[in-house]
Amino acid sequence: MLRAMSAPAAPCVLVVEHESAIADTVLYALRSGGYQVRHCLLGREALAQARAGGIDVVVLDVGLPDLGGFEACRELRRFSQVPVIFLTARNDEIDRVLGLELGADDDMAKPFSLRELVARMRSRAGSGTARSRSRSTATAAASTTATPHWT
Repeated sequence: MLRAMSAPAAPCVLVVEHESAIADTVLYALRSGGYQVRHCLLGREALAQARAGGIDVVVLDVGLPDLGGFEACRELRRFSQVPVIFLTARNDEIDRVLGLELGADDDMAKPFSLRELVARMRSRAGSGTARSRSRSTATAAASTTATPHWT
């Protein structure tokens, strides 16, 4: 008896960004790149979604209004090893190093190239294998920048 093979589910990206112009553009780019996308505005909401599972990569803004991105990453690392890419308006080396030391896998300074973000997503999300690295799942454009314009 033959069974039809179904295609693997597209990797799921959780975008945590409170600036709507940036969030809308990132969401569009990732959806166009074939990703499933979830979006939230606050760090605490992101942690709840990550605990619920099914996330392959987190794109996390450093400057969130409730719980900063650094603190959200620190909390996330207590229960998950899902890859984290920071988005930050901070360009100081110390901030990039701090983010990496807190457990981020990558860092992109705003404004950033959407093509580069999608390429970094591909290297982090793969084909959905990051979900298996999450401890919580069992329990619970080269010159295009992230602005409202597409070129």
